[in-house]
Amino acid sequence: MIVESPTKMKSIQGYLGDGYEVLSSVGHIRDLAEKKDIPAELKKTSVGKYSIDIENDFTPLYVESDRGKKTVAELKRALKTADELLLATDEDREGEAIAWHLLEALKPKVPVKRMVFHEITKDAIRAAVDNTRELDLALVDAQETRRILDRLYGWDVSDVTRRKVGQGTSAGRVQSAATRLVVDRERERMAFVSASYWDVEAHAAKESSDAFATRLSRLDGAPLARGTDFDDRGELKKAVVVLTEGQVRDLAAAIEAVGTGTVTSVEAKPGTRSPKPPFTTSTLQQEAGRKLSMSAKHAMGVAQRLYEKGFITYMRTDSTALSTQAVSAARAQAVALYGDTAVPANPRSYRNNSKNAQEAHEAIRPSGEDFRTPASVASSLDRDEMRLYDLIWKRTVASQMADAKYETTTVTIDVAAGGKVAAFTASGTVYTFKGFLDAYEEGRDEKRGDADKSDDQSLPALAVGDAVTLRDIEAKGHATSPKPRYTEASLVKALEEKGIGRPSTFASIIDVILNRGYVSKRGQALVPSWLAFSIVRLLEQHFSDLVDYDFTAALEDDLDAIARGEQDRAEWLRKFYFGADDHVGLRNVVDNLGDIDAREINSTPIGDVAVLRFGRYGPYLEVPGDDENPRRINVPDDLAPDELTPAKAQELIDAPVGGDRVLGQNPENGRDIVVKDGRFGPYLEELLPETEAPVEEAPKKRGAKKDAAPKPRRASLFKSMSPETIDLDTALKLFGLPRVVGVDPETGVEITAQNGPYGPYIKKGTDSRSIGSEELIFDITLDQALEIYALPKYANRAATSLKEFEADPVSEKPIRIKDGRFGAYVTDGTTNVTIPRGQTPDDITYEIAVQMLAEKRAKGPAPKRTTRRTTTRKTPAKK
Repeated sequence: MIVESPTKMKSIQGYLGDGYEVLSSVGHIRDLAEKKDIPAELKKTSVGKYSIDIENDFTPLYVESDRGKKTVAELKRALKTADELLLATDEDREGEAIAWHLLEALKPKVPVKRMVFHEITKDAIRAAVDNTRELDLALVDAQETRRILDRLYGWDVSDVTRRKVGQGTSAGRVQSAATRLVVDRERERMAFVSASYWDVEAHAAKESSDAFATRLSRLDGAPLARGTDFDDRGELKKAVVVLTEGQVRDLAAAIEAVGTGTVTSVEAKPGTRSPKPPFTTSTLQQEAGRKLSMSAKHAMGVAQRLYEKGFITYMRTDSTALSTQAVSAARAQAVALYGDTAVPANPRSYRNNSKNAQEAHEAIRPSGEDFRTPASVASSLDRDEMRLYDLIWKRTVASQMADAKYETTTVTIDVAAGGKVAAFTASGTVYTFKGFLDAYEEGRDEKRGDADKSDDQSLPALAVGDAVTLRDIEAKGHATSPKPRYTEASLVKALEEKGIGRPSTFASIIDVILNRGYVSKRGQALVPSWLAFSIVRLLEQHFSDLVDYDFTAALEDDLDAIARGEQDRAEWLRKFYFGADDHVGLRNVVDNLGDIDAREINSTPIGDVAVLRFGRYGPYLEVPGDDENPRRINVPDDLAPDELTPAKAQELIDAPVGGDRVLGQNPENGRDIVVKDGRFGPYLEELLPETEAPVEEAPKKRGAKKDAAPKPRRASLFKSMSPETIDLDTALKLFGLPRVVGVDPETGVEITAQNGPYGPYIKKGTDSRSIGSEELIFDITLDQALEIYALPKYANRAATSLKEFEADPVSEKPIRIKDGRFGAYVTDGTTNVTIPRGQTPDDITYEIAVQMLAEKRAKGPAPKRTTRRTTTRKTPAKK
């Protein structure tokens, strides 16, 4: 049996016993060829560019990776003694494609069956062995089409973004639409005009101990303005009363003078709330973000571990359905914990209303016929696994529980003051039956108008005609706010609602736009960069179809049709790439782009004040003036696009030129020392007098090197230092680095302290040791330095674990990711592997870590380096 993951391999082997050998492919074994693997005769064809034969039905050129070759060799050896092969990769398009690639690479001579399961429990695995099926080639076609589509889109469009926006930029079919969503929201915020409105708030009480909050809602029968009454231009959408600050303060004073009001209306309305369905991939990512502050990528990584360890069902699913046994387990647990009334008479069933939903799997739920409570599994899970399991368990149990019942009471209190009748309202909600809320309540995203909603409160028993006292009367000013920025949770929700991408890819999409620098996080909010504005503007102007939300969603519909066997893969790709009656075709767009003004693409007018341009080193303001030498002002990194208003731009323009502040003269040479603000941060410079300019000399012989012009001395400020507050004494200390700490009495070698690219350190000959902080560079004593050198090389630098996994299947020791001297690395305590450049610890899963360690062991110890003297052979001069 071949599964994708080594973790699954160990669990399933235990369930099946000695009659089976369970091995892992560790994900994909083949992918589109890299340029170095493409045969020379194909280099000048479409295969040479895309690894796809466009002229021959878009046939991909697949090659086995180095890791894949080793895996295939091991699997072939195992197959020699097998009498049957079970392909047990995940039951989705990706898993089906991995199974097909294994079949193509292994070419087994024994019977082959496709086996699928949704949870890793003994009963589920046994049932899956007894109910195998054939490979679904339509699913394989759909995955292959998606891979080809993304390669064609990404390579052709990214080539344009690199030339017109900047190196390192890229465009992808789904990442571009996601980036556009974030940019569009920021554009709405930039165009938003805030409106102000005033009202009066007070506390009312029938008795001294039962005060409740109220708000002025009507004046002489006319409704007062609320935030929802204004549009994004700051204009009213309907006829309401807008009071000025002065009017409201006068009214508040008049009400305070009266001090009492009369209850004129008490209205009670019953209501019910129903539980949300169990988790899909999308809703799990959203709720993990809201309740646990997990990124989509992190949540999916934790869910993957829970699934592979057998605690939850498969975590890539669009289905909200539960199996009969899961419904029974949820209802039984609800009754056991909350009583017989906790569940309705009949089980609940749910239907997924999201676009492109595929109902192939169950919803995400605890595995097994009887759910394990979070408390019972706590000892087997790490902190994040425990938090996510608890969330999944609560959501699943709550989904089968009874509706919550409540009663909302609204009270109106009239006050005659200042010749007007002021009507105050208050609302309170009381739950008469908690139902599913005993187990779980879904989180919610921030929405406009939340500020106008009154908090839930308990109201005392009131009747029409009751007199109440009013106190704490306060005139309150409010301002309307723009739509909130997307969070990872709300962006996932928007992508799903628009049918853009697949839920299983949302985490990687968001990760890409964060890593590319198109989006950054401010708390939980996603803030687009000016680079994202340039990318989106280029795509909108020249690839409008490709970033159109409906078109992108329609591609998903077509891929689903291919997965169902209703569309021909090659024919669909031909229409997408070369065009059809209803679509111009990617190739035609790329070949007929015409001239693209890169300067215009990277420019955003900021009113009439300046133009924001995105250049090689980032965003800056260009101020109108001398066309040949316009003034440029750096834009602070922490300034969001919607915060760069014309007024803020003018403030940056009018601010004194930062950096050229003279601190004083160096007493040693009389030169001025100034602090400057450069592209890479503040720094000090010792100015050269004009007399030190290079002296004009007689021309030198041809080929002779020119004397370099004298360069001013410079020094960087510490991270804790500010260019506004640094003084001359501190500047002289910085210019004096490296500082001599003292001499080692044993060796007579000088010890110095200095700063470097990896932080502050001390140095003795060639032996360097890190020290705690930059300030220690000036303060560390010789005794302290000698204490550090008395320790083993890295004893003073704790290599903390950034991430921990279960034991390695070979060494049987726990795998950890640690932060080492040369960056993060994977270790099992015996074998260490540095994480490759371009990857982060978050990218490393257990499977990848196992494979990295296995490959390092296979290579054996690194050969000792030997120094070899070489001589340069001179080429004889031409005669």
